[in-house]
Amino acid sequence: MVNRIIVGAHYGLKDWLAQRVTALVMIAYTILFLIVWPRPMSYVSWKALFAQGWMRLATFLLVASVLIHAWIGVRNIWMDYVKHTGVRLTLQVATILWLVVCAGWAMQILWKT
Repeated sequence: MVNRIIVGAHYGLKDWLAQRVTALVMIAYTILFLIVWPRPMSYVSWKALFAQGWMRLATFLLVASVLIHAWIGVRNIWMDYVKHTGVRLTLQVATILWLVVCAGWAMQILWKT
């Protein structure tokens, strides 16, 4: 029996799948949005569209998908091109903080009264 020592992150398949799923969510939202696009476009029709709970939820799913998609892509860039561990960790933490701020901002925009 051979004992294998496996080291490393092993993100590959999960990241690939996550980016494909988030891309499908973004495509589905785009198609949905084009279907329900208010015609004619006005502030009142736009506000009425986003006053509906299902549209807010769909938009937040879009935002979450974009943030997850961005995290995977940017994290892979940091892992591939930034060799110094301390710098890479700092950039990853800064990226996470920025994405969390963006998620909070999106929630504020979507659910403010």
